[in-house]
Amino acid sequence: MYASREDIGYDFGDDSKVGSKPIKPNPNIDGGWAWMIVLSSFLVHILIMGSQMALGILNMEWLEEFNQSRGLTAWVSSLSMGITLIVGPFIGLFISMCGCRMTAIIGGILNALGWILSAYASNVHYLFLTFGVTAGIGSGMVYLPAVVMVGQYFQKRRALAQGLSTTGTGFGAFLMTALLKYLCTEFGWRNAMFIQGAISLNLCVCGALMRPLSPKDLREKYVVRSDSEENRAKALSHSTETIKSNGVLSEEPDKKEEAANEEVLGSVQHIEIGGKSGSGRSMYGLRILKTVSQLTVTVRKGFALWYSSYFGAASLFTNRVFVAFIIWALFAYSSFVIPFIHLPEIVKQYNLSRQDNVFPLTSIIAIVHIFGKVILGIISDLPCISTWNVFLMANFTLVTCILTLPLMQTYVGLAVVCALIGFSSGYFSLMPVVTEDLVGTKHLANAYGIIICANGISALFGPPFAGWIYDITQKYDFSFYIAGLLYMVGIIFLLVQPCIQKKQPREKSTEEAQV
Repeated sequence: MYASREDIGYDFGDDSKVGSKPIKPNPNIDGGWAWMIVLSSFLVHILIMGSQMALGILNMEWLEEFNQSRGLTAWVSSLSMGITLIVGPFIGLFISMCGCRMTAIIGGILNALGWILSAYASNVHYLFLTFGVTAGIGSGMVYLPAVVMVGQYFQKRRALAQGLSTTGTGFGAFLMTALLKYLCTEFGWRNAMFIQGAISLNLCVCGALMRPLSPKDLREKYVVRSDSEENRAKALSHSTETIKSNGVLSEEPDKKEEAANEEVLGSVQHIEIGGKSGSGRSMYGLRILKTVSQLTVTVRKGFALWYSSYFGAASLFTNRVFVAFIIWALFAYSSFVIPFIHLPEIVKQYNLSRQDNVFPLTSIIAIVHIFGKVILGIISDLPCISTWNVFLMANFTLVTCILTLPLMQTYVGLAVVCALIGFSSGYFSLMPVVTEDLVGTKHLANAYGIIICANGISALFGPPFAGWIYDITQKYDFSFYIAGLLYMVGIIFLLVQPCIQKKQPREKSTEEAQV
């Protein structure tokens, strides 16, 4: 089984240099301000992912208000959840140019605007634009930086830190379900969305807490990580040349580009110094030129990093296991989202509304989901446990629950299955860790952006597909069966690709021995 990217033979160059001198660890790595980053990410998950998990409440309000089909109405929630994740690769470009803090603050404003504008919706199609697109893009601009910043600030306890921060999804689903129920009952769904928009402005505060690490701090983290993995790296049978052919991004063009950029800025500064004796208007113009030049350099550098990660000769897509991970993500997320959107309707069909009002099934998923993320994160951080194996076992449990859920028609049976769904879906906290193990910290933003984009596509089409199947069969059973089978296909890709990748070097060495 796969344990880290060294076992697979991929290294994207962020850990290749091992320091010869002992370096004093930065107090903000695995401690200090790192825990403020965890708090910020935790609140982001409450306000974004938790709110989206509670959209089943608003979905029922929209069905009554606009009197549209379940398939069409489900597109509102799906667009919001899907676009939040689909825009991941493009948000990676924003992060490369503006940084996580600025990206998150802008996203918080956009998300709040989407909620507020949706309060004035006159039809479902209006909600597609305001809630689905506007709020969805804003959510994506906050969500990805929240995940990336935790990965940057933690080295030894990454899985635990990601687990703690992502428990906000479970807390949020529980709190937001109760809040939206109360607000819709007391003030109506329109005022509820307006109030939720005001609450979402707190995302800007969360973004302000995302203080970036200095380049020196990042270099220290890479050195510490290289030292801790040196013993495992010595066991590799691949040579340096082989690793480079598998995907090391060349740093020579970056150095040349930096030299050219410094030359441009230097020439502007030289003109500015030489023109001090000139008029004030000329000096003002030179300052504007210098600012524009610096902005151009930042944009070019960010775009170059973003482009090379996706489309370069040694792009992320040359990593076969990472490609298998993408295929898995295309099928997995809809299996988790469909119950949250359609469980209120299923409960109503089975005449279980009285029991569900006492303790909603979605709240059971949300509460157990919290413990699942923390426990799986702690287990994965144990030195004798493979994160990859924990990830796969949780996936197998979740797909089994999805296939079993339609067979349960009592509240107790549904509650047990929902609890298992909540616990096993705690593997979401391991996704950033697995992604970082595959591609390295340097490319985490772009790589995880691709993964959540694939998840977004899954979330975009899952609930409307389930609603469409219901409109045809008047049952949700087939929706869960088909979603579970597609999910199983994705898991099979995860199992097959690491085995193929491990066999290739051995086959090559056998051929060389024969020659």
